[in-house]
Amino acid sequence: MVPPSEEPAPLEFEEILTGLVAAEGWTLSASGQSVHESRRRLPRPMIGSRQLQQRGQGLYRLRLFAVRRSRQFEWLYTRLEAALVALDPLFRRLGYDRIERPVAFVERGVKRLAFDCRMCGQCVLSSTGMSCPMNCPKQLRNGPCGGVRPGGFCEVKPEMRCVWVLAWDGAARMRGGTRIREVLPPVDRRLEGSSSWLRVAREKAAE
Repeated sequence: MVPPSEEPAPLEFEEILTGLVAAEGWTLSASGQSVHESRRRLPRPMIGSRQLQQRGQGLYRLRLFAVRRSRQFEWLYTRLEAALVALDPLFRRLGYDRIERPVAFVERGVKRLAFDCRMCGQCVLSSTGMSCPMNCPKQLRNGPCGGVRPGGFCEVKPEMRCVWVLAWDGAARMRGGTRIREVLPPVDRRLEGSSSWLRVAREKAAE
């Protein structure tokens, strides 16, 4: 666990990724003994608390990485959006409903690794400094709650920096950082698990 008084030291992307792979390759049984994960048809052993902590810390460090490099991710997202809009005629020919599942699968994998994405289906990363508000234990979409601890740490998870403290930090590095001042609509739970990439492509192409 990370002490509330200090933030984890920055790690390079390759080091974080190596740690995640190592965590995924081993699990702990209920007795606490390490068990190598079978690659055959054997059932997955129960994951121990240390394993969960390692995985959670790895994803948390990736979130910090994305915020520190929000300007670069903003550049990537701008070009990805333009490419998806350009592909709208092809998507319409194939049928948005037909490609929804495979695109959502890819999106989930990419954004889970980069942002610890929760696939709410209404991605607002470009408006929140590349810090996903769905990682807030209260899932607040328009700023922090009144319980932020000294140093900008979360009220519910004191080892974690407040998602919105990170959001303001990331937004300050972005060209379009002023979008963080815009009021976001509530989460539409009906869209959970769907591809926000395809939704944005269809909406932008229709403008």
